[in-house]
Amino acid sequence: MGKDNVAIRFSNVSFEYGRDKEILDEASFTIQQGNKITLMGQNGAGKSTILKLIEGELKPESGSLFVDPNLKIAYSKQVIPRDQLELTVREFFEKCFDEKMYDIDKRIKEVLEVVNFSVPYDKKIKLLSGGQQARLLVASALIQDPDLLILDEPTNNLDRAGIEHLMQFLLMYDKTCIVISHDADFLNYFTDGVIYLDVFTKKVQQYMGNYYTVVDEIAAQIEKEKRKNAQYEKEIIANKEKANFFANKGGKMRLVARKMREKAQEMEDAKVDVRREDKAIRDFSIPCQTGLVGDILNISSFKIMENHELVEKKANISLSKKQHLLIKGRNGIGKSTLIESMARGKATGAKIAPDVKVGYYRQDFSTLNFEDSVYDALMSVMSVKDEQVLRSTAAGFLIDHKIINSKIGDLSEGQKGLVAFAQLVLLEPGLLILDEPTNHINFRHLPVIAAALSAYEGAMILVSHVDEFVDQIRIDDVLDLEK
Repeated sequence: MGKDNVAIRFSNVSFEYGRDKEILDEASFTIQQGNKITLMGQNGAGKSTILKLIEGELKPESGSLFVDPNLKIAYSKQVIPRDQLELTVREFFEKCFDEKMYDIDKRIKEVLEVVNFSVPYDKKIKLLSGGQQARLLVASALIQDPDLLILDEPTNNLDRAGIEHLMQFLLMYDKTCIVISHDADFLNYFTDGVIYLDVFTKKVQQYMGNYYTVVDEIAAQIEKEKRKNAQYEKEIIANKEKANFFANKGGKMRLVARKMREKAQEMEDAKVDVRREDKAIRDFSIPCQTGLVGDILNISSFKIMENHELVEKKANISLSKKQHLLIKGRNGIGKSTLIESMARGKATGAKIAPDVKVGYYRQDFSTLNFEDSVYDALMSVMSVKDEQVLRSTAAGFLIDHKIINSKIGDLSEGQKGLVAFAQLVLLEPGLLILDEPTNHINFRHLPVIAAALSAYEGAMILVSHVDEFVDQIRIDDVLDLEK
């Protein structure tokens, strides 16, 4: 490894995407060999940019970036790229290597055991559930036997057993690891320190210690900054009042007044730009389609996956207004397939009442057209096209003037999630179908989202493996696919 066992060193690195899109401003931090580091920051703060700089996919505008030249890097991304969904499991792993691997099946078997997953190697990736794809992403990084393992939101879509398994693995892992995650308990289990990106100042701070200690430290720092600013504010007001008093006296007193004003300006300049990052999305509600009466959805049967075979089960579930159904089951049992077929009106054992508007939140955001601008995506779902309502709703989801004209495909995964929620608000659906709606979303937003879903007055189907999130939502019925 490099000198002093340094794996990566950023020294005053700045980076921007074109004009007006500054991401990093003179970022400096060091990662030692063997460290397990968490990358923290609001959606769109530049976490993925830092990873791309480390990988060499992007180059800094200024400053210096040292990445040990002997460092073999493997990056487990948040989602499997769309152009790889048609590949088989074997073809997907083969793409991890530049040359042909003659023992590829043996290697696949070993890494799938590590992530606790069994699958036929000739199965197409698009046929796997979100949780199975999540396991595959981690395995695709491990099969490369890297010195630096990068995991981007590895717990998304994983059930509790999958998360426990991954935590145990990372605890025993003795190489360098960088993790981006919004799962606080998961991070606290193994992290040595945090690299924190501020989405407003574009600066980076490095903290050592476990995750909760660092979060407390950041909260204490914010409180300190607020108190300091409040003190400055009091003194600024006092100095301005004195300056006005002396200025009215005339003569030499005007000189005193000028000095008072200069002192007030010095204090104004000294005020710390308190981290605004801790801002959550605004409270919101999802309006329900009007004129709905009787049953909105009836489920008489459904299909699940057992031993790689589809098996039909009987059911007797009806949902009308204000009724919320939770669908549970292990990764790969067929939750996403079931609710997608419902959302598209193709499920043989489920019938949605005529003229019901369906709001469907997909975990992979494939309901969004990645070529559309955010503005067009939001406008497209509105029955009454009202630009003021659109912009006001977007602002509540932290979609500002810089983001609203961006292409959906250029947004971070977390920003795509907020766009998808803004669409649901503007759509005014009668039936909400939500597939893992916490994936990629900053944990600060989750209580706001939970409150909105709990208060939703239409019929709702929810799939989520995050118990703390589900516990905050009013659920009237549970369909456990394993029972």
